[in-house]
Amino acid sequence: MPEGHTIHRLANEHARRFAGRPVALSSPQGRFSDGAALLDGQELVGAEAHGKHLFLEFPGEQWIHVHLGLAGVFRFGEFAEVEDPAGGVGPGPVVGVVRLRIVGEDAWSDLRGPNTCRVVTRAEKDTVHARLGPDPLRPDADPALAWARIQRSAKPIAELLMDQRVLAGVGNVYRAEALFRAGLDPHREGRLVKRATWDAMWADLVELMAEGVRLNRIDTVRPEHTPEAMGRPPRKDDHGGEVYVYRRTGMPCLVCGTEVRIEGLAGRNLFWCPTCQRKARARRKPRAA
Repeated sequence: MPEGHTIHRLANEHARRFAGRPVALSSPQGRFSDGAALLDGQELVGAEAHGKHLFLEFPGEQWIHVHLGLAGVFRFGEFAEVEDPAGGVGPGPVVGVVRLRIVGEDAWSDLRGPNTCRVVTRAEKDTVHARLGPDPLRPDADPALAWARIQRSAKPIAELLMDQRVLAGVGNVYRAEALFRAGLDPHREGRLVKRATWDAMWADLVELMAEGVRLNRIDTVRPEHTPEAMGRPPRKDDHGGEVYVYRRTGMPCLVCGTEVRIEGLAGRNLFWCPTCQRKARARRKPRAA
């Protein structure tokens, strides 16, 4: 499932290509035909993201709410010359099962396989926002809201970071990497995490995810651990980017050399270094006088 930086990139891309102008909407697949017909020909006012949810705004406080889920994907294109008797230019041909096609003056986007694609009202949109935690990429995010939920929970911090009600937009990659960079045991109960540790982790996520938006990849290693600095080959993975522990099971930690471990936690794979993220020792009780 795409992480939050990808959804923010999609919001930026839709705003750049279509905002402020009328757009033609259709549903070649047919499953969004009513919604497309309702908004077809109207101006795309803007686009925003909250966690893994995308909202495309139209006049009259109407939005297309999209959640990509596991299989959803947007494909963008510019108009190309069309080989027909009339000539001219237009969007590319429909390829595959397209739930929603957006066509602007000189560009188009196709949405395939989303978990959610529906028209929502202001009240329905507000309901979605209300059930989500703060998003490190939103300027209105309040990290204290996430901290309030973390500090009263006995669940492992690794599980809490993936709970979109606690923190919106963080997925399995950012979860593993933020915990490693903080040197935090992923099994530590949320209520035992120190406030200073949380504040530093939030600031780190804000910076890392903003870089993800800018570069369209997840890079989390510090300058001294890059391939160039360490004289090692670059990472090869479908997800791209240089990371410390994510999908590096059995490989040596880039910092200490310990083998990176993996385990299942709340239905997802958890990656961590047992040395760099060592469990905190229990404090000894003071001896009686």
